[in-house]
Amino acid sequence: MNLESITPIKGSNKKASKRIGRGQGSGKGGTSTRGHKGAKSRSGYSRKIGFEGGQMPLQRRIPKFGFKNFNRVDYQVINLEKIQELITNKKIKDKLDIEKIYSLGLVKKNSLIKILGKGKILSPVKITVHKISNKAQKDIESVGGEVNLISKNG
Repeated sequence: MNLESITPIKGSNKKASKRIGRGQGSGKGGTSTRGHKGAKSRSGYSRKIGFEGGQMPLQRRIPKFGFKNFNRVDYQVINLEKIQELITNKKIKDKLDIEKIYSLGLVKKNSLIKILGKGKILSPVKITVHKISNKAQKDIESVGGEVNLISKNG
């Protein structure tokens, strides 16, 4: 082992960072590698999202259409056939309320529930939900069931 053969361990010596804007002697003075004039040479410059160099940006070229109703109320739906399936599988007996619907995983927790009339129901059941279609209500009441509606707020 000779003194001239000794080298530092790989990764122990870091390359010195570029010292920009520290005068002409550094070689990176004057314009500090930013070129001459313009917004990009100034401090604090940040280009707007979607800026295309003065060309009309995409979000303004594409036409607007449609309508978003911000008063819309979204309901998670359950059909009568699903309720009858739960009765035949003995998951519910004669009563189906919101807590039971959440615990069975039929809808997401804290969502509004609406019963729709797809399918047939054969057993009488007492249902408590936020909303129900006319057909579903007639079908449930025709087999001896009962429907209770609760307010959307709780």
